[in-house]
Amino acid sequence: MRFKIWFVLLTFFGSTLAQACTSIVLNGTDNGRVYGRTMEFGIPLKSAIMITPRGYAFQGVGIDSASGTGKNWVSKYSVIGANVLGLPVYVDGMNEAGLAGGLLNAPNTAQYQTPTQAESANSIASQQLLIYVLTNFASVAEVKDALPKMFVNSSPLKEWGGVAKSRMTLHDSSGGSLVVEYLDGKLVMTDNIIGTMTNDPAFAWHLQNIGNYANLSGTDKKPMEYNKQKFLAASSGNGLHGLPGSFLSPDRFVRASTFVMNTPAAATDLQERRAWHIMNNFDIPYGAIHLDSSSGYGGGANSYEFTEWTVVANLKTKTYNIRSFENPGVLSIGFTEADMNSKALRMIPLLK
Repeated sequence: MRFKIWFVLLTFFGSTLAQACTSIVLNGTDNGRVYGRTMEFGIPLKSAIMITPRGYAFQGVGIDSASGTGKNWVSKYSVIGANVLGLPVYVDGMNEAGLAGGLLNAPNTAQYQTPTQAESANSIASQQLLIYVLTNFASVAEVKDALPKMFVNSSPLKEWGGVAKSRMTLHDSSGGSLVVEYLDGKLVMTDNIIGTMTNDPAFAWHLQNIGNYANLSGTDKKPMEYNKQKFLAASSGNGLHGLPGSFLSPDRFVRASTFVMNTPAAATDLQERRAWHIMNNFDIPYGAIHLDSSSGYGGGANSYEFTEWTVVANLKTKTYNIRSFENPGVLSIGFTEADMNSKALRMIPLLK
């Protein structure tokens, strides 16, 4: 079964650019890992869980924006992930080998490659990057080896009139973490030591900026003393006094990184529960961000950006867990032989 991915991206990227996503990873002491991520948007995405089987045929979009003129492929791995607007496209997911990740909006920095007509058959459109990676590779190392050998083109979506711009965050079950960006027409892959990611600016900027917060600590500081008098803090928590608290991408990156670096070592099952609590700190309440129709971020209408769903994926148990704005109860999905070897996509609604 084949489908034309660019129709999906017309709705996904063309409707609104508002996306304040935050992602993390926590390591377990038993060689497991947990990946967490929020999804924020300016219009209801009506997401569902989508399961792609092995052996599913995809058509690459070439430089002419036509399906099939790019790099075509057949999925090697089954994938569980979240779609948007009831359509067959992943914005986040995990495959059966334990490679997980997602697309995070990067409209101000992403600039893709410009392959020639002869190179078009070895290229995919920018919106196909996550789908291609999760269905083809088991590890970060495989991704790092494969992406330099192909192109991600700047093919515009005619129905939208532009290029879908994002960056990709990836984590594998063996401990590898990677940020994939296309900057100034060049592929940039950076090992993600902390494991956190948000939106623009570029990842290198975030890594430089976090050094400005070296004073932060999860350990409370001793009372200040002057002329033999002690000045006590109002309460516990003064070690993180000055932690940036806005919904801006740089502030979210610093907060997420601080929480990850201060999380004590523990087994994967405990880290999974802790990941939910970390992600709670990035839950944007409805009404906190109002997008004016003229801003270009609200899909041409006044709207509110809010956290539509949050994912915590256990790369050890291969369990994909998601909760939504409408249904705060956690929906857990695992791989089964029936799904992995099916001939069709399977959709599971978030609302039951």
